[in-house]
Amino acid sequence: MANKGNNTRVDEPTGTEFVGHEWDGIEELDTPMPRWWVWTFYLTIIFALGYVIAYPAWPMFEKATEGVLGWSSRGQLAEEIDAADQTRVSVREALARIPIERLPDDSALMQQAIAGGAAAFRVNCVQCHGSGAAGSQELGYPNLNDDAWLWGGDLRAIEYTLVHGIRQAGDDQTRASQMPPFEGAFDSNQMDALVSHVLSLSGNGQSTPRGAQTFSDNCAACHGSSGEGNRELGAPRLNDAIWLRGSSREAITRQILNPRMGMMPKWEGRLDPVTIKMLAAYVHSLGGGEDFLEVAEDPEVEVDEQP
Repeated sequence: MANKGNNTRVDEPTGTEFVGHEWDGIEELDTPMPRWWVWTFYLTIIFALGYVIAYPAWPMFEKATEGVLGWSSRGQLAEEIDAADQTRVSVREALARIPIERLPDDSALMQQAIAGGAAAFRVNCVQCHGSGAAGSQELGYPNLNDDAWLWGGDLRAIEYTLVHGIRQAGDDQTRASQMPPFEGAFDSNQMDALVSHVLSLSGNGQSTPRGAQTFSDNCAACHGSSGEGNRELGAPRLNDAIWLRGSSREAITRQILNPRMGMMPKWEGRLDPVTIKMLAAYVHSLGGGEDFLEVAEDPEVEVDEQP
């Protein structure tokens, strides 16, 4: 250990001065910081000064200093929102131009339509059909995930249903069907036989000649002789395992005696045509959508017939 002329002590092995403090015999060397650290510190100061000059930094009474570059996070957000709006406008314009039955030909546009339809569904449709579109048998809201369609499951048919609704007063193009109540029309034996025949159409019961005859006389005109249904009339199929109001004997009996007829609002006037088209695409994509089979009515639109 050595002393300099100014009484500063120096650690001989390292040549470093002591700071002059002692704690329980322990002293500390005044080791200088590494040069790389010092220069890094200076650079951070220079960077901070440059940032303050270039970007908003100092809060004022009404706003922060603007900086010579004129950049702000709000401005950047506004630019990104504007770019997103422009993209959305271009997609909506493309959707407005394309006939809905041609939408599957453009896979990218179809995916954009499905995404937009999913958002619209969450806002307008989940209240009845549920977040997973499974509907409610108790309330009579159909499951949109299966392949049972009263009025048709291709894109155009779904769009038509969305536009005009079901049993909507004031719209002469609305979907409408009516099943008459049969309360008092059959005795208990006839009713029991009829219900058994209806169940047998889907393989869930044994039919009898009496039940088959009652069905033929009263039900086959709409539902078909084998329960295949009729989409033009909105008569549901009875020979599958999908039941809107329930498949128990009690539920079927109730529906025959006092039918419960559902309603759906027309979305024309509530939603714009492009949003309705996107909703149709989303519902079609849920798993039960059908191919478009008919030739388009517009002679300028060519649609290939599907076998």
